[in-house]
Amino acid sequence: MNGPGRRRAILRAMPNLSLHDLPLDHAYAALGDSYHARVHPASLSDARLLHFNADAAALIGLPPAAAQDPRFLDVMAGNAELPGGDYLASLYAGHQFGQWVPQLGDGRAMLVAAVGSPGGGSWELQLKGAGQTPFSRFADGRAVLRSSIREYLCSEAMHHLGIPTTRALSLVGSAEPVRRETLETAAVVCRMAPSFVRFGHFEVFYYRNQHDQLRPLADHVIQRHFPQLWDRPDRYRAWLTEVCERTARLMAGWQTVGFCHGVMNTDNMSILGLTLDYGPYGFMDGFESGHICNHSDEGGRYAYDQQPRIGHWNVSRLVQATLPLLHEDPEAAVEIGTAILEAYGLAYGQDVVQRWRAKIGLREHRDGDEQLINRFLTLLHQGRSDFTRSFRHLSRIRAADTGPATGVREEILAQEAFDAWVEDYRARLRAEGSDDAARAAAMNAVNPKYVLRNHLAQHCIERAEAGDSSEIGRLMDLLARPFDEQPESEAYAAEPPPEARHISVSCSS
Repeated sequence: MNGPGRRRAILRAMPNLSLHDLPLDHAYAALGDSYHARVHPASLSDARLLHFNADAAALIGLPPAAAQDPRFLDVMAGNAELPGGDYLASLYAGHQFGQWVPQLGDGRAMLVAAVGSPGGGSWELQLKGAGQTPFSRFADGRAVLRSSIREYLCSEAMHHLGIPTTRALSLVGSAEPVRRETLETAAVVCRMAPSFVRFGHFEVFYYRNQHDQLRPLADHVIQRHFPQLWDRPDRYRAWLTEVCERTARLMAGWQTVGFCHGVMNTDNMSILGLTLDYGPYGFMDGFESGHICNHSDEGGRYAYDQQPRIGHWNVSRLVQATLPLLHEDPEAAVEIGTAILEAYGLAYGQDVVQRWRAKIGLREHRDGDEQLINRFLTLLHQGRSDFTRSFRHLSRIRAADTGPATGVREEILAQEAFDAWVEDYRARLRAEGSDDAARAAAMNAVNPKYVLRNHLAQHCIERAEAGDSSEIGRLMDLLARPFDEQPESEAYAAEPPPEARHISVSCSS
């Protein structure tokens, strides 16, 4: 029986299973005190469960009824510790906006435990916003409702778009005040991942010249998450190569759904190639190749068109931090590390072209395809045409038609350039004998109709701040089927109204 089927069978057999019944393990805690600090959550007054994610809960064998247990809310709010849990804040460092910061760590997040999955493997549970840790750096350790809703929604939206990501189990809100730019209210997200280890976990020991700490951490990651590499004599090289490739493919996924992360610091990069830490992110509305989604990023380091380059720069920092694992001779280690980094460019180039080709419905590889794709992106940029809607509507084009592509042309602001492009596009489709119906179905399976636009998230936040959390569930249901038409939700696929097109997000988001 496959993973999802096995999970469903277990949930049917154990409908009364609670969070307190789940099998826990503490492999990360076993690494020792050099890697983390033990912590305790701070109680949260007036805690309310705003949403429970049954889809993510099934990954750890937790049925929907488990959320009705009052003990569940207590644990998710940080008002009680999970029996058997070992609460940890992990140590790491990182390059933030290109500058080395020697110590960071989980300042408002704490690992509870890893939970075995009915489908195999395990998922770490982490509370974000549950109070101060030794790494809080004079901050309060809290998360606000605004940023918590954004992370909760987007991690699930990305999953359903097929982009590797952390998941979210629950969202708890409170009337407890928290001071940011203004006075806001507190919230706690329970997020899930097979591992929350980041590039910065390795950097901190490299730059501290504590190289003996690198091997146990790398072995922990490889044994649990790359077991197929464990018996290889070159396992560290093979592991880093796969991390490079996963990161490259993640960047290709981001680019081709129009997602901007906003803070691609090395401490926000997952060792598993997951989208991690949803702060000032954004899905582009009008396409702009140099779009900056984070107004704190004054130099545009993490602009949309820079993400693939920054992904490579970040993995180069990881490889540098792990050079002591590659060879005892520093020059030989650098030579091996340089070869490892070549994997990034190869993986990105192959994956991103394949994704763009699928988005415009090309079945075969032919010379000139990349130019055709780039011409379409250029005309989107020229008119700042809506990224998501423009790609979605391309499936309406018929290969044998002539003249303007009615039903698509209306989405494109640079219409003369688009008309010329359509002629060449139709000729390219005819050259491979493209079937209109089959192509449309394939394109609509990779070009979402619904993404978490900033104005949709903001509307949800405003309603929740006013005491109505129903829009959270509405968006979760909508974004769980981003490629389906969902006629009753057509308004959610519209371009943002003019007053909502420049919603500002920053590192406090």
